[in-house]
Order: sequence, then structure tokens, then C-alpha cells
Amino acid sequence: MNDTSDNKTNAVEFSERDVGFMTAALDALRDCPDCEVPIAAVVVCGDEIVGVGANGREVDSDPTAHAEIVAIRAAAKKLGRWNLSDCELFVTLEPCVMCAGAIVYSRIKRVVFGAWDKRFGACGTVLDVVRNDKLNHRAEVLGGVLEEKCLAPIQAFFKAKRKKTGK
Repeated sequence: MNDTSDNKTNAVEFSERDVGFMTAALDALRDCPDCEVPIAAVVVCGDEIVGVGANGREVDSDPTAHAEIVAIRAAAKKLGRWNLSDCELFVTLEPCVMCAGAIVYSRIKRVVFGAWDKRFGACGTVLDVVRNDKLNHRAEVLGGVLEEKCLAPIQAFFKAKRKKTGK
């Protein structure tokens, strides 16, 4: 497991490509103005976005409709295969255990995320499912890409929710 504070202190230069695809994930948030928590993801094969997803748990009444799952399903459908070993996932928040499992099962080669999830993160923060050497597949992980921009919509959502409920 990685300690998020250690990850944040490392001066990392992110590639223009990683920033560009993370920006595309952020742009996908525009398509989910009513989503519960504003999280979005894109699956990239080569230099082409082949799947886009936004958190649809509330809208779809589906507990598995996390942004990553929606994007992985869209990519698999577009490519006509379940094995996405030549694909990368870009997501605005570190994937949870369920999504990390989907990453392993779909064989995604690389996960790039924006904000660290201190409560549920399963790509190095709380758990490290996608790099577990006991599983049959491991993905490369890069976290913190456009972290502040990815965190801002989530923080705004919860601030508005607290204001609405008075907590």
C-alpha cells in the first residue's frame, strides 16, 4: 500500500498524453449533471478513447454503475472483446475495490487517476488490488494527475450536500 502523503510529496511530471486523457475524463463530467458523486472515466486503446463512463448509481439505480465499470463496459462493447490488455483507464478518482477487480478481470494494462481516495482507494491508498502479485494480472498505476481539478467537483458536490442537509 502507498501512503497518499508520500505520493503527494514526490515531484512528478505528468506526460502531456496523461494530462490530455485525464482532461477528457473531466470533460465527461459534463454528461452527468445529476450523478451522485461526480466521477468520470475514459478507456483508451492506442490514442483513441473507446469507452466513456460517469457515475450512474443514482440515475440508473445500479450499485455497480461506477464510472470505471461503465467505461470498461462501453470499451468492451466497442472493441467486441472482454480482454482489454492493450487499453488504459483514466479516471478522476482512485478506483474502489469493485472497480479494481473489474480492471484486473478485463486485463487493463494501465490505470491513471486524478484524486487519491483515502477511504476506498484500491490502487495503492487503502488496498492495492490492481498490483497484487497473488492475482493473475497486474496493472501499472499512476495517481495524482490533475489531482486538484479532479477533486474540485467532488468537494463541491459534498459541500452542497452538507449545506442542503445542514450538516
